[in-house]
Amino acid sequence: MTRGNQRDTDRKKREKDLRDKKHKNNMSGAEFQRTKEAQAAIMQEKQRKAEEKKAAEAAKK
Repeated sequence: MTRGNQRDTDRKKREKDLRDKKHKNNMSGAEFQRTKEAQAAIMQEKQRKAEEKKAAEAAKK
């Protein structure tokens, strides 16, 4: 169990960590949505290519 000054310093450190986590995302809602859609498009393209590759390998066998 921490006592005295250590408890206070731990509280201050935790408050700072929580404050830093809150301000991680600085994008507005529209910017966040565009970024999310762009990332989804990239992932869909990767998935499509992987499926084509699997289909091509299955066709060879």
